[in-house]
This record gives sequence, structure tokens and C-alpha cells, in this order.
Amino acid sequence: MKSQAELAADQAAFWNGPGGKMWLASYDRIQRGIAGFGEAALAAAAAKPGEKVLDVGCGTGMTTAELAHAVGAQGKVLGVDISEPLIGAAREHKLANATFAAGDAATYPFDTASFDLVFSRFGVMFFGDPVTAFKNLRRALKPLGRLVFLCWRTPLENPWGLVPMRAATPHLPPFERPGPEDPGQYAFGDRARVERILKEAGFGTPSFRTLDQQVPMGKDIPEVLDNLGKFGPVARLFTEATPQQIDNAKKAIAEALKPHAGPDGVRLAGACWLVSAAQH
Repeated sequence: MKSQAELAADQAAFWNGPGGKMWLASYDRIQRGIAGFGEAALAAAAAKPGEKVLDVGCGTGMTTAELAHAVGAQGKVLGVDISEPLIGAAREHKLANATFAAGDAATYPFDTASFDLVFSRFGVMFFGDPVTAFKNLRRALKPLGRLVFLCWRTPLENPWGLVPMRAATPHLPPFERPGPEDPGQYAFGDRARVERILKEAGFGTPSFRTLDQQVPMGKDIPEVLDNLGKFGPVARLFTEATPQQIDNAKKAIAEALKPHAGPDGVRLAGACWLVSAAQH
């Protein structure tokens, strides 16, 4: 079992290496898939003119730009991401009232009690030591500040990820599945675990809202198969597989996706938690 420091190092290596490159290569497709979830999260965060906001796991800065627009010229937004390549892309927004920093939000030296809002769209599930990370984020919040973040629920509640993976894995080399406390896409699927982490970090009692939407995967099955090979868990497994194994896996995925293909493309259900908490 890896230590929390080793888990954090693995995340940094991935997002500054292949993960960052694959994300940028798949940027447009990813944004289409999560746009509806992100809009709901930003609406719930309700950034106000003049506020100072921290965007955790800001990626290429799309949410940072939306937050910067909401807080206006008198407000400020700081976008932080562990991936240098993604921060490089984020800086291209050239926002007058927003800055970007490459670093781990779990340990980043934020000014104490400086933010009205700490926001994240799918950026908090990858901390090696989540309690320490949220303590750091809480320290950065003003006494009346608020935390709002979006995270995926459990794999079983997210067919958009489960259906392709379940179809592919019998045809691919064995792989080590993440443990229940390991960082990853579905690390915050268990509500009780999220409540425990936030409580141990010192936050007030969190509120949870379920968000359920259809995730657009592609215009047809061939496009989805191409997308799956570029970024995500299936793409990672393909890097360890032979061409024949990949071909067999893609055939199985295509068969599994047939019930989900329609005139509007291939769509599967997605399920998230929208979590809010006060500083104390």
C-alpha cells in the first residue's frame, strides 16, 4: 500500500506528464461532456461582484474565467492546478482580474483568511491526503467564507464511465484497482467519507445535492471509441495492451454502447455530488 506522500507524487507525475497532454488533446470533448455539471456548480457557488475566489484544480481555466466574470473588476480569482501544462493553457485567457499558479492546493501557501469562496469542478478527488488538503483550503477561507465543489458519485451511478470499462476489462491486461481511500475519479463517491474528511478538516456540516445528467460521449460509436482511446481510464489500460487486445476491447465496448446510441449521439447517465460547506 502506498503512503499518502507517494499517492500525491503519483498524481503530480501523471498530470505533469501523460495526463496533462491527454487532457489537452481531448479538451473540447471533455468540456462538452461536463458542461452541464459545471454550469450547475457555478450557479450554486454564486460568486458575487467584489469577491475573492480560489478555483482548485482549475485545469485550463474555463471555470476561472467564469468566476472572474462573476466577481467583476473589483474581485479577484486565483486558479491553482498541479499540472504545469494545463496552467500554461489557462494563462492564455489573459484575464485582468485572475491569476494562475501551478502547485498542489493541498500544500500551497495561500494567504490566511483571504478568500470568500473556494470552488472546484472535479478537482478535489485527487488529493493524496484529503484531510490535510481541506485543512489548507479552510485556512485560506475568510471566517464567513464558503466551500463549493463538484465530484462524481460512485462508479455504479456513472454508466458513462462504467459501461465502457466493464466491457473492456475482460480483454485487457490485469490492472491494480484503486483502494477506497486512494485518490481518483470516484474517490469522493461515498458521501459518508466526504462528510468525515470535511469534518476532520474543521468545516461546518456540509450539504449535498445530487446532480444527474446525461453525458454526451460522441456523435456515434466510432467517435466514442476514438475518444476513449485518447483520455481516461480505458486509455490508460490501452497503453499496456497489445493491438489485438485493444481491438477486442473496442469491439466489446461498441457492443455495450449500442443501446445508448440515438439520433443525438451516444449518451450515458452521469451522477455527481454538489457539496457546500461553511468555513466553520
